[in-house]
Parts: sequence; structure tokens; C-alpha cells
Amino acid sequence: MVDLARLASKRKNLVLRERTLRSVRRFFQERGFLEVATPLVNPSLIPEDHIHPVETEAGFLLPSPEIHMKRFLAADYDRVFQIGPCFRKGERGENHLPEFTMLEWYRAREDYRALADDCEQLLPAISQDLFGRAGIEYRGASIDLAPSWQRLTVKEAFLEHAGWDPLEEENPERFEQDLTERVVPGLSKGKPVFLLDFPVYEASLARKKTADPRAAERIELFAGGLELANGFSELTDPEEQRRRFEETNERRRARGERAHPLPNKFLAFLADLPPSAGIALGIDRLVMLFAGASHIDEVTALPPEDL
Repeated sequence: MVDLARLASKRKNLVLRERTLRSVRRFFQERGFLEVATPLVNPSLIPEDHIHPVETEAGFLLPSPEIHMKRFLAADYDRVFQIGPCFRKGERGENHLPEFTMLEWYRAREDYRALADDCEQLLPAISQDLFGRAGIEYRGASIDLAPSWQRLTVKEAFLEHAGWDPLEEENPERFEQDLTERVVPGLSKGKPVFLLDFPVYEASLARKKTADPRAAERIELFAGGLELANGFSELTDPEEQRRRFEETNERRRARGERAHPLPNKFLAFLADLPPSAGIALGIDRLVMLFAGASHIDEVTALPPEDL
């Protein structure tokens, strides 16, 4: 039987979601970004270690639109953004859905520091639109969204909360476990926090840091214990990018997983990208934050079990 009462009970949060989306669009339009729309299905995709795509007869349902959006940068668009559905097989939990809504934006001739600045302006702007203040309550804690936010390198965060340096030791399994179980729970809850300068083995699409090539210019944003956004300065060397994709596929094979077909059209235009940066932010989690929701189902109209 269809449970209409559950959908009816979400009205307040779904109204908040719609207002959040309007605020996001206004933020980027006022800053000269062009909203674009790209295909959801593609015959190839970007090989990734921790993402399992959904495959159809027509190709893969994309876990991110980046494979298409970066083409705009190569075609000399300066600033673009997109809001739309993305798909990842097997992702289900209090913060995860197999079909979810992503905001992505890209800046030509900028790096990951500009993305951090965008985030520091975006969240307070939304909060002001929704509540008239740059602060919220989430899971019993007050979060001050006003800049400036803490910026911790991965090295600093792991030494403090996990007792080891991921730049010195290449251990992807330990990295993922300690990030989830030790580092993120130890981050400040009173203000959002950026983690930056990830080890290269955890940043296959990011440019290496000139000062320390063991690290890549990747940034993640956390607020209230939620991972909200992941971005980086773009790697624009097609040969190095191909090598990293092949290494990812080798790791997938070693785990008994399927290797993914390489996105050759993506690699073909990569050299035409100017120095650029791009970031993905989960809209569902963002609405969770502003709604004070403890489960992603509270801010989405029809989760999988209701279909």
C-alpha cells in the first residue's frame, strides 16, 4: 500500500528544499555562472576506487556530471554550474541514496582555494535567505556559518586524530577507515571545516602540489559531521590522467571488481583545459543540514523503498 501520510509529513522539509535550491541558483547566477545541463547516461565513465556505477543498455548512469562539465572549460567557458540527479550503485544509509541530487560548479583559471571561498560564501548566503542569520542548529549543536572556517591539511588532521601521516604511508584501506571513524568525528562541530591536500592516491583527478608532490590539491568540506563537498584543482595532463585511470582499474581488478572502460573522449580534450577547479556538493545533505534532519529520507520525497 502507498504510504501517503509519510509523504505528507515531509511538506515542511520539501518546501525548505525548494527554497534552498532557489537560493543556490541565485547565488551562482549573481556571480556570473552559467547553469548547464548534460546527459545522465554515457558509454564510458571515470574509473574510481570507491564508486560503483549503475549500468544500463544505453551505458552508465553517471555518478557525477564532471565527465561532461569539464568540456565547457575546454571550450572556454569561465564559470559553469549544474544541479541534477546522480547515481551510485549500492549506496544506501542515513546519509546516502543510490539516486541523489548533486550541485557541481567549475571555475576556469582558478584553483581549489577559490572553491573553498565559494563554499564559505554559499552556505551563509543560503542560511540568510532561509532564516535571516548565518547560523543554524543541527543535531543539538549550534553551527556558526560565518567565515572564516578552519582549514586543516590531511596530514595535520590525521596526525592529531589518527596518529599517522598518510603522505608518508600509502595505505588506502587504513586511510578510508580512519577518515570515517577517527578524523571526521574529531573535527570541530561549531563551524564548518575544510580538509585539504589529500595524498595523491586519494585524489586521482587532482593536480599535484608543487611544494609536495605526494599531496594533491583536493579539498573536502564537513559541517556537523556531514561530508558536504569534494573538489580539487584539475589535473590537465592527459598522459598522467590516463596512467592514474589505469592504476585505478588495476586496483579494481585486484579486488575482484570490474575495470571500467576509459573515457577516451574526456582524455582527448583534457589538454585543452586551462588551469581550473571544480567541486561537487550534495544537495540532499545540504538540506539535511538546514532542516536539522538526521536521515536523508526526511528531505527527499520518494526514497527507494517508497517506489
